[in-house]
Amino acid sequence: MRSLGKTGEMMSTRAPIDLPDIAGVNLEPPGTAEVEAIGSAVVSVLIDDASADPGLTDLQRVVLAAVFESMTGHRPSLDPPPSDVDPLEVLRVRNLAFRARIVQQMILGVLVVRPPSPAAVARIREASRRLGVEEGMIDVAAAFADGQFDLALVDFDRNGYTANWDVSRADVLHATGAVTAPWQQDSADPELAARWRSLEGLAEGSLGLAVSRFYRARGFSYPGTEGSVSPLLAQHDWVHVLADYGATIDNELEVFAFIARANDDPRGFSFLAMVVSLFESGMLTSGAGLFEPDAGHLQLAGMPERIADAMRRGALCRGSIDFLRLDWFELAHRQLADLREEFGIVPKRSDIRSPGPFDPGGMTSSQWDGGHAAARHLGKEYQSWGASPA
Repeated sequence: MRSLGKTGEMMSTRAPIDLPDIAGVNLEPPGTAEVEAIGSAVVSVLIDDASADPGLTDLQRVVLAAVFESMTGHRPSLDPPPSDVDPLEVLRVRNLAFRARIVQQMILGVLVVRPPSPAAVARIREASRRLGVEEGMIDVAAAFADGQFDLALVDFDRNGYTANWDVSRADVLHATGAVTAPWQQDSADPELAARWRSLEGLAEGSLGLAVSRFYRARGFSYPGTEGSVSPLLAQHDWVHVLADYGATIDNELEVFAFIARANDDPRGFSFLAMVVSLFESGMLTSGAGLFEPDAGHLQLAGMPERIADAMRRGALCRGSIDFLRLDWFELAHRQLADLREEFGIVPKRSDIRSPGPFDPGGMTSSQWDGGHAAARHLGKEYQSWGASPA
């Protein structure tokens, strides 16, 4: 693959690329040629100029190609641009939201490598400056590149979705006490536990009944009871059911990719950055108050396509939706099929094997065992409603 040569060296000396005026902005979906040029721009930022044979890693290439294809319908070659071309010029006619998504693609590219190249992170920061984009996950990538994993965790809190957490944002969680920290766990909240337990009495086909079965099949504790997750993290469990994703680590990558892309707030990207840093590179030491690192999942067959499809499905939802700020209990009685239609949740690609919450492969062996143990404790017959380990 060709060396970038002067392209990488000159990028830091180039002027900002001003945003277009209303008449000059391009709001149309990108075509084949533009996607090819944008792919080259991303490559120009990611590859290491100092290497004798610079290029993307195999994982970077397959992940980026899958995401580009899923989001645009076009699969770029991901070759670097000619050395005499300013690769970011292709974005001159695009608005800030479009540019921000491309910067996030660059960040995704460095986060799948352990450790990220410090030079690549520096080039992302410079590209972001030129494009007028502010993206806090660059600080996270920089901390990873410097080997400062604890600092990266702080930067996630400082720059991500939960930055500037306000107690008023917790109203939809229905916790009895004040939730002063986003991932705060309170095991003693009988009113909250009773609210969750009431889902078991809802009508067949309702979202709430399906969520209760999602919990019972796996032996999960309802929020408000001992051993439960934080009420904020429990918000994403509704999305597992609504968007038809199981509860394995691979499914977590899909769910948070879906959540991240459904939300037009750029800070939603931090969820995708979080799970990639937990479940691919393993550089993040913890996440969302529960998750622990378990590296290598994006390298599994079909996983790049699965997260790319989840991003596509999130992007196609109607409007900008912050799924973690919905009052799910107001929607719990509604039919699941009706809510999918209302939110604009399209089916998964037919050629992608992605187990749902009540499919074989939609749970782990430990969840299977936990569901059986919980049923025995309650003196009930165990039901998985179709879910089983792979």
